[in-house]
Amino acid sequence: MAFTTLVSTNDLASHLKQWRIFDCRHDLMKPEWGESQYREGHIPGAVFANLDRDLSAPKTGKNGRHPLPDPDAFAGWLGRAGLGRDDQVICYDGANGLYAARLWWMLRWVGHRSVAVLDGGFARWKAQGRPVTSETPTYQATLYAIDLQEDAAVGARTVHRRLGQQTLLDARAAPRWRGEAEPIDPEAGRIPGALNRSSADNNAADGTFKPAAQLKAEFEKALDGRRAAEVVNYCGSGVSACHNLLAMEIAGLGGAKLYAGSWSEWIADPSRPREKG
Repeated sequence: MAFTTLVSTNDLASHLKQWRIFDCRHDLMKPEWGESQYREGHIPGAVFANLDRDLSAPKTGKNGRHPLPDPDAFAGWLGRAGLGRDDQVICYDGANGLYAARLWWMLRWVGHRSVAVLDGGFARWKAQGRPVTSETPTYQATLYAIDLQEDAAVGARTVHRRLGQQTLLDARAAPRWRGEAEPIDPEAGRIPGALNRSSADNNAADGTFKPAAQLKAEFEKALDGRRAAEVVNYCGSGVSACHNLLAMEIAGLGGAKLYAGSWSEWIADPSRPREKG
């Protein structure tokens, strides 16, 4: 059985020696924190996935805070990590899956279907007294062959061209979507016409994802009759939007796309319109 959305701590504990695990812990305000935490202790067998170095391309000032890497460059990193096309992959982060969802989406983007996020993340794993190690694993390198799903992502040009003809879903907190506050990017606001569904609303209080039926009802309310397959998800830099994409997949609302450059790329070009309120 392949896991393609979420996996429980029980299931992971039963397959520690069979499955490939990636630690995606990160802090936007403290970029070195995740790797430091990984060195202190991680799930046995886990390889560290650095958001800025491994899951993003170099920043140019025009392509956003976490631009997607070239697919072949990403495949090269997967190969160096020893990943095989048929491996079951489990991604985790500190708790709620926000950063793990980025790797989950990227693996699906290059055609790897057997990938899931650990529900509750490292916090739940550790709270249950499950094994933790500081040993860094080594794997034999592979040649990872991608099967790029080109329609999974859209660029700024496409989003701009289709303003008013597409369903944009902003995963940032509502005050950022309304343009009332902007703690990270130099300008507040949203892409014109965008709806709002904060990725923070996808989790229960314990950091696990809400039940599929509840997620489905909440997303359908946010979309107000619009088809899930027509949705383009974005956020500040293309990370929390992946959390919404995962939540939609859990809910059975598949087919949505990612605008990875998101708000941080959008505002880098003054000719692109903004909206507030």
